[in-house]
Amino acid sequence: MTGIAPVLRALGLSRATFYRRRREKDRAPRPRPRPDRSLDENERTQVLETLNSPRFVDQAPAQVVATLLEEERYLCSVRTMYRILAGEKAVRERRNQRRHPVYTKPELVATAPNQVWSWDITLLRTYVKWQYLYLYVLLDLFSRYVVGWLIATSATAALGRKLITECIEREEIVPGTLSVHADRGTQMLALTRSQFYAKMGVVGSHSRPQVSNDNPFSESQFKTAKYHPSFPGQFAGLEHGLDWGREFFPWYNHEHHHSGLAYLTPAQVHTGRTEEILRARELTLMRAWLAHPERFVNGPPRIQRPPSEVWINPPTDEQKSLVIGMEETKSDRH
Repeated sequence: MTGIAPVLRALGLSRATFYRRRREKDRAPRPRPRPDRSLDENERTQVLETLNSPRFVDQAPAQVVATLLEEERYLCSVRTMYRILAGEKAVRERRNQRRHPVYTKPELVATAPNQVWSWDITLLRTYVKWQYLYLYVLLDLFSRYVVGWLIATSATAALGRKLITECIEREEIVPGTLSVHADRGTQMLALTRSQFYAKMGVVGSHSRPQVSNDNPFSESQFKTAKYHPSFPGQFAGLEHGLDWGREFFPWYNHEHHHSGLAYLTPAQVHTGRTEEILRARELTLMRAWLAHPERFVNGPPRIQRPPSEVWINPPTDEQKSLVIGMEETKSDRH
């Protein structure tokens, strides 16, 4: 059995330090003496009652001390008040406050069309001050295809319900295969509260309050619409708005080469023509390379491909590693 001295020498520690720390560990801590200048229990109680009284409950200790001094009263110092509040775990807002719910970050992924839709409403200005038109757009997350739109003179849950219902029927959505994402507007929340999504066999999802990044695809689509050369800026009325929409949305779906889709059109991706179009592009580029290879300084051209999955709030690398680890643990068990 090795003695203490050789071990301490190997660790570079002195025997005096070792024995002193062992004695300190074995010795029971002495109770801290109560200072003579500390407040007694009655005085502490008086301070707490004063701080929690309706008169001072919404004031900081410094405000309380200043007010009491004007009334020729002194209970204790500001620091002592904070020390007493800390002992009662009351260094916080002493009034009852509304507790806001914790909103989870939505995480949605689409790997094919008609898995996730996003919808939103935006205002369209008219020539009459304070009068607006309301543009509803229902967008497929994977293909960026506008599956439905309408323009109305009001924003209501009933119109949103009508738009979503018609699009589900037209796209022949199988119940349980679609998620519909929206922000927390009153019209959007009303659909969830009315159990509309459950009746339609879809899953409802909402953005967090005051977080615009939770619904970026609808916001981006609105920007594309309002920056298009055909957008008038202001509308003469409902018919004017509808006429514009009947021209813009066919262009957007069938002619607009979307940068987020490797410059395919939303309709090409939505209808499953992606591989066909990419093969044709690749053959064209290869013919150009074979004819003039010197013009392609980086070698044979490679075509750009659209993403295989589209996320709202993709998981972080840490979350991905955690999921992979859990999957590996499950496989080891089996």
